[in-house]
Amino acid sequence: MRAVNLRKHELIGLSVAVLESTDPTLRGLRGAVVDETRNTLVVETDKGEKRVPKKGALFRFGAEGTPVQGDDLLFRPEDRIKKAR
Repeated sequence: MRAVNLRKHELIGLSVAVLESTDPTLRGLRGAVVDETRNTLVVETDKGEKRVPKKGALFRFGAEGTPVQGDDLLFRPEDRIKKAR
């Protein structure tokens, strides 16, 4: 299976785990991405939606995905996809 460049990929609908965050209460958070803004991901968890800042965070998308720095995703989704070409 070929690795997916997440800078070019739609993140909404993907499962995500927060590996590191500047907010210690968000570390270990798991769920599905339900929305994305320029600076945040909204993650649906068992306890409701949580807004996770991208800046300073480390994410893993999918069950065995490669860790991705949130700082690499700091664009509006439509701009991020265009810039990654």
